[in-house]
Amino acid sequence: MRDIVAAAGQRNNGSLNYYFRTKEALVLELIVEGGRLIDESRNKHLDQLEAVGGPRTVREVIEALVWPAIGLAEADQEESTYIRFITMLEMNHRKLFRGLVDKKSSKSWNLGYRRCLKHLVRLMPNVPLVLLNQRLVFLGVYLNASLSVRESALEQGKQPHHFWGADYTLPNLIDTMQAIIEQPPSSLTVTAFAAASPAEVGQALGVPP
Repeated sequence: MRDIVAAAGQRNNGSLNYYFRTKEALVLELIVEGGRLIDESRNKHLDQLEAVGGPRTVREVIEALVWPAIGLAEADQEESTYIRFITMLEMNHRKLFRGLVDKKSSKSWNLGYRRCLKHLVRLMPNVPLVLLNQRLVFLGVYLNASLSVRESALEQGKQPHHFWGADYTLPNLIDTMQAIIEQPPSSLTVTAFAAASPAEVGQALGVPP
């Protein structure tokens, strides 16, 4: 709160309290504002792909997930803290995070992400939907965790980071995300899935990615 007040050139928390009333309302505004920036870029990316009949591959969809989520900082050569912010909220304050997101429907600022998930389901018809839904959850967790570490590493100094600053790092990250979706289910997974009860399967399908 003090950092925000100082950055806004204010002397005390009065203006924040006036506009947002509660810290929770301020956190919600930060979640939505960053989400909308990513969503606008992601929707534009998807619009271009769909205009020519795409996306045709899983990789194209994953690129639409990754590239809009980086470079959010206003100044050049800086990294945003947004992905870290929402990742830490969901990890350490999950009840608060989910409650805030549910209060402010994500349909208005997370359309691009949901469009990507629908394309991935379309492109992977041979993977049972329950297993694919799990992979979509894994994919989101993996993406947020990886980009959070990247944001933190790139913030540490002015010199390019030897790992996260390399030109091949993000393409390689996309490679691994592609593998999460496209890897055929193992015999162990298929056997365990076949043994699952209809109730378990129905419950799993009811949990959104």
